[in-house]
Amino acid sequence: MTPKVLSIIETAYRATLEEQDDTTVWFLHALKGAGSPQTLLLRGNAVNYAVRSQDASGLAFGARKQTQPPRLAEDLSSISRKGVTVLLQKEDVERLGLSRDQLIPEVELVGRTRIATLMDEHDLVWWF
Repeated sequence: MTPKVLSIIETAYRATLEEQDDTTVWFLHALKGAGSPQTLLLRGNAVNYAVRSQDASGLAFGARKQTQPPRLAEDLSSISRKGVTVLLQKEDVERLGLSRDQLIPEVELVGRTRIATLMDEHDLVWWF
């Protein structure tokens, strides 16, 4: 039996400039494509990944321009369409002053008290 995996991303924007995506989200795409059951929980500043209006185009560091900026909200929508459940920790969404209508529709908000239950419902927990 293929283990059910809960991946928790708490550190936001790790390698998004170098890789044009979040490496964990990219990896989950690959694992889901190989048939592995996946759930993704975003907490901390990583809940920002689900904000629809993000736009990193025009980003530059000196003369170096980012020609392929990350499109994290689109990546989350895509992974959700593949069957990965995408969850956001509700308290972090509220702490950052985000409203539900600013987020992509594919995400579900869950309270902090549900995290232990989520961990128990999965065979493996990967925390990033």
